[in-house]
Parts: sequence; structure tokens; C-alpha cells
Amino acid sequence: MTRFKFLLAGALLGAATLAAPLAAAQAKGPIGISMPTKTSSRWIADGDNMVKVFKERGYKTDLQYADDDIPNQLAQLENMITKGAKVLVIAAIDGTTLSGVLQKAADKGIKVIAYDRLIRGSKNVDYYATFDNFQVGVQQAAYIEKALDLKHAKGPFNVELFGGSADDNNAHFFYNGALSVLKPYMDQGKLVVRSKQLGMEKVATLRWDGAVAQARMDNLLSAYYGKERVDAVLSPYDGLSIGILSSLKGVGYGTPALPMPVVTGQDAEIPSVKSILRGEQRATVFKDTRELAKVTVNMVDAILSGKVPEVNDSKTYNNGVKVVPSYLLKPVTVDKSNWKEVLVTNSGYYTDAQIR
Repeated sequence: MTRFKFLLAGALLGAATLAAPLAAAQAKGPIGISMPTKTSSRWIADGDNMVKVFKERGYKTDLQYADDDIPNQLAQLENMITKGAKVLVIAAIDGTTLSGVLQKAADKGIKVIAYDRLIRGSKNVDYYATFDNFQVGVQQAAYIEKALDLKHAKGPFNVELFGGSADDNNAHFFYNGALSVLKPYMDQGKLVVRSKQLGMEKVATLRWDGAVAQARMDNLLSAYYGKERVDAVLSPYDGLSIGILSSLKGVGYGTPALPMPVVTGQDAEIPSVKSILRGEQRATVFKDTRELAKVTVNMVDAILSGKVPEVNDSKTYNNGVKVVPSYLLKPVTVDKSNWKEVLVTNSGYYTDAQIR
């Protein structure tokens, strides 16, 4: 072989060697990630965390936020399918509206992971990555139970109940989990819902909107609490809690003469953690979305490698058509006593400076 032919052969071999990892990299993605909104900091964190972990694993991603607009989310998903997404990771705005677009994904062999919110009414939901949503509600109610000492105190105590958006499957799990703890005390007369507003059809808050929660709390206080005081408010999400607290402060709660009720929350958003430190909101439920991102990426890895993703629940989450195999992470209650340990020291989720 002449020197020229030898060099040419070496160059071709080198090019082929380089092409192999490039082809592998191109095969890892793109992954379509559809988030519902940027109005909540937790969804921004979810999107950022997933992109970060996917990138570390060599995936390309297409992250889109739908601004709480269902047609917008549908259009974004259609676009992801057209551009050749290998897997769709979807946190649905309304989990009942995606059947048509998911059928299009299935027709192209695209797998679907429901992210934190279960997608209902479709056979084309392959896996579900979330937290133990029933347990979130249990933890919120258990905090009220402990703060009011319901096991020992005679009562009665006045409580009002708030639910999340009725079109979000999680909202029903949160509410049912909470009622599993609170309902026995209602039956005993230790807890009284003066408004008599019970059930998700009456307590739901469309799109998890804090302003809607604040307006409802205004109405409850005006109609049912002229001479009575509110002892606790079950709030399933920090964004609602902020609105509820604004309403309570507007009529004098948060003073020595009228202490703030026990108000719960979820997601450990910075404004609510600061509210907890001020003695307003009493507790929140922390869900480390970085861990949820890792679980989701592990599922994608397994799917695209021809393996079966790891799940730890194959019974609970029936979407009306099928039971969706799920991986559930554990939530953690946070209050004034443990916020730094849970959110800063142990997890590094926030820095002390972000909270102080």
C-alpha cells in the first residue's frame, strides 16, 4: 500500500470511528417535554431540572410551556411529533383533552410519560412519574390534626377546605388523602365546616389560581365568619395559600387578638417558605422535582434501550382506560422547625440566602 493509500485509509477509518458516537448521540432524542405553565415556579424548576438531567445523559430536548392554554399545549405536542420526538414527557393542563394527539404519537411509535399529572381517557399513556399524591393530602391534613391537637382537644374547631383544579387528576388525590384524615373529626363534631362546602365540585380552584382562592376566601369570611373565627384552612398548594392568607390578613388575622389559622400548602415555593418563617403559612409539602426528573430520564433511558422502566405502583393510577404503571416518590412536610434541614442542608434545593 502506498503512503497516500495508507493515509487515506486511516482518514476514512478515523471518520468512521467519529461517526459512530455522533450517530449514537443523534439517536438519543429529541425528547419532547410539555409543561403546563410558567406562572408557578415549580413548573419552571421541573422543566429546568429535566433538561439538565437529559443533557447530562446525552439527550437533545424540546421544552415547551403552554401558558395554561389547552389548544396551545395540543399545538406544541403536534409540533413535537412532527419534528420526530422519540418520547413525549407531558405535564397536562387538562388530563382529559389529549386523547387525539396521543393517538397520533402512538401511530408514529412515540412513547408517552405522564409527568406528575395523570393523563386520563387514553390507552396511549405508557408510564407515569409522580409523587405519592394521596400521601400529600394525608400529610397536609395530619399537620392540621397535630396543630389543633384533634386527638385530645374537645373542639369544635372551624375549618374550610380548598381543592386544586378539578381537571387535574392530582387534585382529587390530594383532597381524598386529606379527607381520609379530617372526615372522622368532622363526623365527631370536632371539626366544623361552617360553609358546608365539601366535595371537589364545591371546593375546586380552577387552574390552581391564587386570585380565585383569595376571592373565595373573601366570600367565606363575609358569609360565615362574622363572629366566628377560622381555626384552619386546608390548602393544597402554596400559590393558593398566598391568596388565602391575603384574604385573612385583610380582615385582621395575623394579630395577637386574632392569630392566623393553620394554613397548609404544597411545593415549598420560596414566597411560602418565607411566609412560614414570618409565622403566617404554617406548613408546606416539599417535592424534590430534581428526583422526579431523574426518575423520568431513567424511564426514557429504559424505553429507548428496549428495557422495561422501573415502577413501584401498578395498581393505583387508573386513567379510565387502563392502569398506568407508575413510579411514586415520597413527599416531605416542611414547617418552621425543619425547613433549613430539609430544603437547604440535606437537599441543597435552596440556599439559605434564597430564603432569608
